[in-house]
Amino acid sequence: MMSAYWKIPLQSLVLIIGVFTFLFYLFHRPPLLFNPLKDAQLRRGSHGNEYRAVETEFESAVTARQQAAENLVKARRTGVTNTERVQAADLFRQKDSDVNKVRSRALKLVQSDDGNANYTDVNYVFPTFITTVLPIGLVGLWIVTIITAATDSIAAELNSLATATVIDFYRRHYRPAADDSHYLTVARAATAGWGLFACIVAVYASTLGSLIEVVNRFGSFFYGSILGVFALALLTRRATGIGAFVGLLAGMLAVAFVAYSRPEISFLWHNVVGASAVVSVGLITSVALPKHRRVA
Repeated sequence: MMSAYWKIPLQSLVLIIGVFTFLFYLFHRPPLLFNPLKDAQLRRGSHGNEYRAVETEFESAVTARQQAAENLVKARRTGVTNTERVQAADLFRQKDSDVNKVRSRALKLVQSDDGNANYTDVNYVFPTFITTVLPIGLVGLWIVTIITAATDSIAAELNSLATATVIDFYRRHYRPAADDSHYLTVARAATAGWGLFACIVAVYASTLGSLIEVVNRFGSFFYGSILGVFALALLTRRATGIGAFVGLLAGMLAVAFVAYSRPEISFLWHNVVGASAVVSVGLITSVALPKHRRVA
């Protein structure tokens, strides 16, 4: 219940922090690359001269954008005509586009240097803001907060995965009569296995762009489908266990199909796709196979 009430405000807070960070870098010079390691590598590498030329162009573009942003603020605060405000907004968007074009050239240099066509430094924007702008005390608090939140959630998830693996699969299907010490050993091995799997997924996800978007993309394979199963259980009496299971699989497959074949559809719609597929396929399967036990 607390999650139901606090999810939207917390998500809004996260997004607002991102908006404020964007506003900060409109009026303060941002780095050309937010990843300092890549910045240092390019300066020392074969693309060093080209990178420095891009950096000079970037400084000019940032200065022009800052001036356009200040003019836009003045236009909105003073009593100028609506036409002048629209012109100021159009000019700002043009200057912001110029900055992004120059940054994209720097990113292409990194991609060429690393051989990774999907590289982006978007995940370094907020950490760079924390480490270069905030006072030292606040930096320490942020680091402690991030580490605490990460380790706390990871411990709970690994424990849940290991428990489900041992209780629902290993003990049920392989060793139903073993002693507790044996299950404890298997649980430790399962924890290590799931931890390794999580590390591999994390390394892969770090190459896909914004982590907050990647997390939601991965989660959409399950969030909408699980919602669809709950909808089947709560909204209809005709749903069966086999119907819910088939619907769950259909929901995840539908999300995968939309995600990879229709990339123009925003990932925010994947949950709707998954839930709708589960409910429709689950009801059809339940009607076709009514002899199985209901979900609810």
